[in-house]
Amino acid sequence: MSLDYRIIPVTPFEQNCSLIWCTETMKGALVDAGGDTERLQAVAASLGVHIEKLLLTHGHIDHAGGAGGLAKLLGVRIEGPQREESFWIDQLPQQSRSFGFPPAAAFTPDRWLEDGDTVTVGNETLQVMHTPGHTPGHVVFFHAPTRLAIVGDVLFAGSIGRTDFPRGNHRDLIASIRDKLWPLGDDVEFIPGHGPMSTFGNERRSNPFVADGA
Repeated sequence: MSLDYRIIPVTPFEQNCSLIWCTETMKGALVDAGGDTERLQAVAASLGVHIEKLLLTHGHIDHAGGAGGLAKLLGVRIEGPQREESFWIDQLPQQSRSFGFPPAAAFTPDRWLEDGDTVTVGNETLQVMHTPGHTPGHVVFFHAPTRLAIVGDVLFAGSIGRTDFPRGNHRDLIASIRDKLWPLGDDVEFIPGHGPMSTFGNERRSNPFVADGA
């Protein structure tokens, strides 16, 4: 059993939607289906992946804008983020207008996630961590067997998430990174919400915002 993935940048913000799937069952999930949903479906079909659910790290338009409509179209569940993120998901219609995105309707996820929860994709299990700071209900997904984390907009290669949005909190963000992510191990590779992948070890050495000793 193992987990495979494909990163599919979507929306004008080039947000990294992750298609993840169980290689044994070929059942998969889209993490942060922010838009370009026809393209997301086409990539899944080309790889032979059956999308069984949608996962969300947080409720910003480039991460969640396409989720409500796609879940209805495919008849699948939305799991995540943490319930404090209703603050942002309820504002999806306004967010779409403000940023010039296609109209996006508010929705209620089928399952809010809490710190310590797990989600399944086929036969694979990912751990859930509540990582506030960028937004209040942000979560991270971690697949221990393959040492892969999907971190949304908490951490980037060489940078960290913005905290100047409503209900952002810089201190909370730094604590989420150092107290929740670093203990997972320096060898963990992560898919950020934007830009290239990196490892926690690389960021602990060189990220000017959260490197050890920064």
